[in-house]
Amino acid sequence: MSSVNKVILVGHLGKDPELRYLEGNISVASFPLATSETFNRDGKKVEQTEWHNIVMWRGLADVAAKYLTKGRLVYIEGKLRTRTYEDKEGVRRYTTEIVAESFNILGRRSDFEGGTNPQTGGTAGTAVQAQEQQVDFTENNEEDDGLPF
Repeated sequence: MSSVNKVILVGHLGKDPELRYLEGNISVASFPLATSETFNRDGKKVEQTEWHNIVMWRGLADVAAKYLTKGRLVYIEGKLRTRTYEDKEGVRRYTTEIVAESFNILGRRSDFEGGTNPQTGGTAGTAVQAQEQQVDFTENNEEDDGLPF
């Protein structure tokens, strides 16, 4: 049986992605991501934040550097990867990262379509309005579709 290495995170960027290029013009973006959970301890609301190191490669890295900014809420899918390196003093260190395979920006469209226009309260350049579709579930449907409900 094969194994599974899958991580799904929803959190806020701790800083703008850092984009760098390796040999062969391979792009790599990295940034910290904060996930938080709230729970009650002895009747008091406690928030616990966990920080994750996110790494994105090639085209995904380029897109992340273009659209992701500090504080942005994102959904990330990827896998865990632990690697070793030597620090400046020659000490062997280990780090665990999330190697992202995909991401989605969450939130309202106006949150990431430029700055706000102080005169209109909308986004700069274009006005974006959220539209809600209302559905009336109380409407009687004359057709009998054979369903018991």
